[in-house]
Amino acid sequence: MPRPIEALVHAESLSHNLGRARACAPDARVWAVVKANAYGHGIERAFEALRGADGFALLDLAEAERLRALDWRGPILLLEGVFEPRDLELCSRLNLWHVIHCTEQIDWLAAHKTHAPHRVFLKMNSGMNRLGFQPQALRAAWARLNALPQVDEISLVTHFSDADGPRGIAHQMAAWEATTHDLPGERSLANSAATLRHLSAAGVRADWVRAGILTYGGVPDFPEHDAAFWDLRPGMTLRSRLIATQNLVAGDTVGYGSTFTAPAPMRVGVVACGYADGYPRHAPTGTPILVDGVRTTTVGRVSMDMLAVDLTPVPHAGLGTEVTLWGCGPRGRVLGIDEVARAAGTIGYELMCAVAPRVPMSLV
Repeated sequence: MPRPIEALVHAESLSHNLGRARACAPDARVWAVVKANAYGHGIERAFEALRGADGFALLDLAEAERLRALDWRGPILLLEGVFEPRDLELCSRLNLWHVIHCTEQIDWLAAHKTHAPHRVFLKMNSGMNRLGFQPQALRAAWARLNALPQVDEISLVTHFSDADGPRGIAHQMAAWEATTHDLPGERSLANSAATLRHLSAAGVRADWVRAGILTYGGVPDFPEHDAAFWDLRPGMTLRSRLIATQNLVAGDTVGYGSTFTAPAPMRVGVVACGYADGYPRHAPTGTPILVDGVRTTTVGRVSMDMLAVDLTPVPHAGLGTEVTLWGCGPRGRVLGIDEVARAAGTIGYELMCAVAPRVPMSLV
């Protein structure tokens, strides 16, 4: 039999979560963000569950080709735009919308020969300081684009750095409004955190919202809020089984480096999952895990193919017992990916994207 680890992608959860974005922004259109192979879930697996979106947003031209191969004829937006001039040929052929965030991209578009003009999203750097034109340069960039025969329609886009935290979006909204208030075109401002937390605020115009992590059941402002608060459901479950148990006496250690020492007699289980499967090596003793739907913790250091768990709360567990690394467990129990990620000092986004190719993944 194959090694007993698998990842499950929950189609109904993806559809439900996308619906939550719509509920938060009832007057907006929704991008389903499928960059990084749909946050590790697989574009082909997630597509049917997400095709109710108004458009798909991503980074990679090859991923855009995959969406068109799935017979998606609606909008596809390249969130970072093109990376070299010849990419514009594929934009023309596949009818891709693309972000313009720097002068060079305008230069490339001005030199591009196309029969059909392009829909572009002009990006303003409102304070994130990654991509986009500074406020004082945005209007000149807009004027250049507006004069190009290669451009059909100009929309406006920015990205919030602190929508998930206490600083919020007010400082960026002030810069945005001061610069763009009289420019025509649709706006796309809200990522997952802003969609959930800020769209009811005055002055946030939402023609398009970008449903990223929330689509997959991740909580952008965890631990302030959890998935239940936002009514989000896990898009992915990673599960395996116990392949061995060990009975320890006080003083016995577990795993490489002997980082865990048994304080008393105890029983531990060995799970067929390790860092080569995408589980974080740096997850410490005490990281939450479900064994047969019962909450317990990891013990010792995660190794390449295995990790150990405390079976004290699960005395009936034995060889073959189901283990939920994150997601949906037996009897309706759920272990949020964000909780596992926080224990490991990272975020749920990384865990989703890090599931290794050797882990079988299927749509349920």
